[in-house]
Amino acid sequence: MSTAKAYRHIAVIDIGKTNAKVVVLDAGTGAEIAAVKTANGVLKTGPYPHYDIEGLWGFIVSALKNFAQTPGFDAISITTHGASAAMLAADGSLAMPVLDYEHGYPRAIADAYERLRPKFAETFSPRLSMGLNVGAQIHYLKSTFPADFSRVATILTYPQYWAFRLSGVAANEVTSLGCHTDLWNPNTQNYSSLVDTLGIRALMAPVRSAFDALGPVLPALAGEMGLAKAVPVYCGIHDSNASLLPHLVENEAPFAVVSTGTWVISFGVGGDLEHLDPKRDALANVDAYGRAVPSARFMGGREFEILAAEIGDAPSGAVEAALETAIGKGLMLLPNVVEGSGPFPGRKMRWAGGSAAEAAERLAAVNLYLALMTEACLDLIGAKGPVFVEGPFALNRAYLTALAAVTGSDVIALPGSTGTSQGAALLTGIRPPAAAEKAPLRADLQGMRPYRQAWRDALAD
Repeated sequence: MSTAKAYRHIAVIDIGKTNAKVVVLDAGTGAEIAAVKTANGVLKTGPYPHYDIEGLWGFIVSALKNFAQTPGFDAISITTHGASAAMLAADGSLAMPVLDYEHGYPRAIADAYERLRPKFAETFSPRLSMGLNVGAQIHYLKSTFPADFSRVATILTYPQYWAFRLSGVAANEVTSLGCHTDLWNPNTQNYSSLVDTLGIRALMAPVRSAFDALGPVLPALAGEMGLAKAVPVYCGIHDSNASLLPHLVENEAPFAVVSTGTWVISFGVGGDLEHLDPKRDALANVDAYGRAVPSARFMGGREFEILAAEIGDAPSGAVEAALETAIGKGLMLLPNVVEGSGPFPGRKMRWAGGSAAEAAERLAAVNLYLALMTEACLDLIGAKGPVFVEGPFALNRAYLTALAAVTGSDVIALPGSTGTSQGAALLTGIRPPAAAEKAPLRADLQGMRPYRQAWRDALAD
């Protein structure tokens, strides 16, 4: 098998909640030299909404087959969204469809789970809505479909399910287990008491490091893909932790990373674990080295998509230019566009404080809202130091300007990458490429301080 130092190209399977992609990265520069993307839909057939696993698998195999010769790849790594797990039968097939975490459960099921789950002090995992706690998913499946669940022989976290499909080796991994599942105790670095409460300890696959090569691509699959040599499959990592990994390697604490996608997840490296408020979607994630990292999040990417579709388009420069106009008019958006998570739970979206004649002004207010929500998350986790912004919002100048103005921090945008693919590639043992110095953004928007106060005061009403 190739050694890490010999790797020239790394293929990364990157499955987000909205889109999935397969990319090939140059090991020396970190650049994406090939990429293909597909929408990641949810199937509404069967007993409950579930992911289109076979559709994704066909996409993955086709992409790897197409990339096998040009540009070629020497290793495969994997990163996926969290809050998902696969239930395998004894023959390795799915015993049950992979449940969509946005599916809600009957009140009786949810209340019964509430009585079972460990306290926040054990798991640093808050009680979240729908199936955002994987423990709640397992309880729902076991309670509602006992005959199907009786066929479950192995439970895998989601990135590791795809590693299993490729390598035949079953594993779990701490970044997915530590992502508000209720199943992991960061203090003991072992499974929580819920695993025994649910009676599933014997079903949980062995925990492996994200950095472990589980094995080569299975021979028949390698033949189908046209691989000329053994290609190792690495264990894989939760996507927001993939975004965090390069920063852990390159930067000294304290600093913050804001990983954006469907979710906007803030990590406070060197922040405060002792004062996390589980009622406000603050929690501890677990990084690739097994260490707890204070985190907070809201569904900002989804919210932006909804609002942009409703408001319409405007040139990005016009939106940035309209920030002070929106502030001057007192035009503000209050949470939540997507209900059920975030630092201000239980609230329903409303506009306040004025009207805007143009789409640019309303979109400016949306970006101010997103920045204020991000600042609230950073405050909850005691974040200090510079703020690195990853993902789609790193290309959104209005958001970056608003965030720099409201936090007073240096904001460093990392555009051109979701961060997740590059972070996942580091699992193979390559070193991160030397990063070009990026000038931090500093901004001072006129009227920002009283606007921020008015926004906070409106939340207190």
